[in-house]
Amino acid sequence: MKRTTLWKRMAAAVLSSALLIGAAFTTQYRADAAEVSGKIVVAGSTALLPLTQQAAKEFKKHHPKVKIVVSGSSSIAGPQSVAKGVATIGACDWDATRAVGGFPAYKGLKAYKIAKIPFAVIVNKNNAVNNLSVQQIQDIYEGKITNWKQVGGKDEEIVVINRAKGSGTRVNFEDKIMDGHAIKTSGDNYKEVQKSGDMVNAVSSNPNAIGFVDLAYVKGGIKAVSINGVKATTANAASGKYVFYGYGYLLTKGEAKGADKAFINYILSQKFQHGSLKKLKFIPVK
Repeated sequence: MKRTTLWKRMAAAVLSSALLIGAAFTTQYRADAAEVSGKIVVAGSTALLPLTQQAAKEFKKHHPKVKIVVSGSSSIAGPQSVAKGVATIGACDWDATRAVGGFPAYKGLKAYKIAKIPFAVIVNKNNAVNNLSVQQIQDIYEGKITNWKQVGGKDEEIVVINRAKGSGTRVNFEDKIMDGHAIKTSGDNYKEVQKSGDMVNAVSSNPNAIGFVDLAYVKGGIKAVSINGVKATTANAASGKYVFYGYGYLLTKGEAKGADKAFINYILSQKFQHGSLKKLKFIPVK
């Protein structure tokens, strides 16, 4: 009986300690959540917009005292907005602390790599073409190939859709696909759009259009063509088999502090990297 009583007392003590530890962790988490406050303003990349919007939604639940405003226009607007003090965090499809694609390096900013971005060359979902080589894509955007029948499609003129200068998706397209070949930016069948959403609308509404966007936007009236016979998937981009990808960055003026730091840390957390980020067709960097 004495031995039984002793074991019961020990079990009760262990349970009590576990409850106290659990309560301590719960209290600490709630205290940490309460301590984060302020305003976060994210501006820049529309390619990263699905990611930053989802992160803001989740972060707000954990930190209700933080006000978050997220918008997207173009990658170049990210570092520009932070440098001017209009935004606290800039989203960009390249490391804007370095000179890239004709854009200068933004001094005084700190870049945080948050995701690998798979991009896709897209056509209307009713287009019969499902695969293009890098050479064929280059020839289309240079104006050398002008009819879909030249690449196995219908006898219809190709309508080329490009992103406006300042787009990070365009910077990556010129780097990974065009590889020094100049895009023909004139003619009746050439059009430029401002945002990723505009690109989707332009291609989905025109059966003869071709464009490019990040994989997160591929749905509805558009489809991604394979490049060099390799499908546009996160798995192929992660392995390096698929050639059209880039990296997404968040930029702050100097080292991130306060709510900005907490928000970036949340995006880089295992929970977000291997949860919502992957569901949105981005590839974790952590």
